[in-house]
Amino acid sequence: MLAERCGQPFANTSQHLQQLRRAGLVAVRRQGKHAIYRLADDAVLALLSALRRVAERNLAEVGQIVATYFADRSRLEAVSRDELLARLAAGDVVLLDVRPEDEYAAGHLPGALNVPLDRLDAAIATLPRDREVVAYCRGPYCVLSVEAIEALRARGFRARRLEDGFLEWRAAGLAVEVA
Repeated sequence: MLAERCGQPFANTSQHLQQLRRAGLVAVRRQGKHAIYRLADDAVLALLSALRRVAERNLAEVGQIVATYFADRSRLEAVSRDELLARLAAGDVVLLDVRPEDEYAAGHLPGALNVPLDRLDAAIATLPRDREVVAYCRGPYCVLSVEAIEALRARGFRARRLEDGFLEWRAAGLAVEVA
């Protein structure tokens, strides 16, 4: 499944995962003929976050990609984790996880509805219009939430995206639900 999603040959994906396992970054368990991989622990999330910050600071190409893609979308003001937590507690926001179902099932923000981006059009009629919608996905550069917000706004919804994503939420030690 991961190989398909990445558009890579199965053998290449398997080799990459085995290298990550040997490095202690992922753990594996067997389920019949399948190997189920997961991050070894939450320290890997901190490592990924640190790598992203170093790349942003030291690689001009990363800065250029971010500026090019996100500059046109600057009007899509982001919601901070603290603001989202307060708004969730007050019940005045609808939280959408726009990642694929399997990622949502593995872990998601409490109270989030799973509406994968490719199913958003079909789900729009079920979303309340009296509350702002906040969408999130994998991280700050995940385009799924950006595209979801653009689609929702085009249909008259008040909508914003979470400033980061699921992995940063989890790395911050905030509550996570598993389906």
